[in-house]
Amino acid sequence: MRSYHETDPEFAERLEHFAFDEVIHEEGQQLEPVTRHLAILAALLGCQGLEEFRLALPRALDEGLTPVMAKETVYQAVDYLGIGRVRPFLDATNEILAARGVTLPLEGQATTTMETRLEQGVQAQVEIFGEGMREAWKNGHINRWLAANCFGDYYTRTGLTLAQREMITFCFLAAQGGCEPQLTAHAGGNMNLGNDEGFLVRVVSQCLPYIGYPRSLNAISCVRRAAESRA
Repeated sequence: MRSYHETDPEFAERLEHFAFDEVIHEEGQQLEPVTRHLAILAALLGCQGLEEFRLALPRALDEGLTPVMAKETVYQAVDYLGIGRVRPFLDATNEILAARGVTLPLEGQATTTMETRLEQGVQAQVEIFGEGMREAWKNGHINRWLAANCFGDYYTRTGLTLAQREMITFCFLAAQGGCEPQLTAHAGGNMNLGNDEGFLVRVVSQCLPYIGYPRSLNAISCVRRAAESRA
């Protein structure tokens, strides 16, 4: 297949300048490389940018993202996007890692058992959102699944910090759109873990070339709402 530099040279020039120079180096909007790549990979999962994900993952690995961090991002995406949308990304990740000589499966990162996942999931929810989440799992089976599966099965895993996990969740939600109530809530959860308003704006800025302006502006509005609610 011919490259865009051959078929679409003017487009390639402007896209690459914007995404790989202007955005990355914008004064006041920079992120350290591993954080930036985590956000971008999560955003590409959220917007279903599989082909761009295939290009972005090798760049991320070259700049310090570990295979474990990559796989943990894909795993956690299942709870926010569903396996129907995530399976192709898991396959792509495995192919890319195997081609780079990474032995699969990677070392296990689970810290819960089937017996402890609910209790530890609830504790993770409390750490992120506050004591008001202590009894939320009792409000129906979906809430129980959310505590045990989403938080107990995934947020409790090693490989990413709790703050990193909340950041990628923010990116999943921002990139898929239509989840503004949840996005606002998770913006607040990020802030509770130290990912403050300025940090989240920088995250959105670095994801903008991959998710476009409408969803980026919506995400900024959600961040502002979450910050205002804490004032």
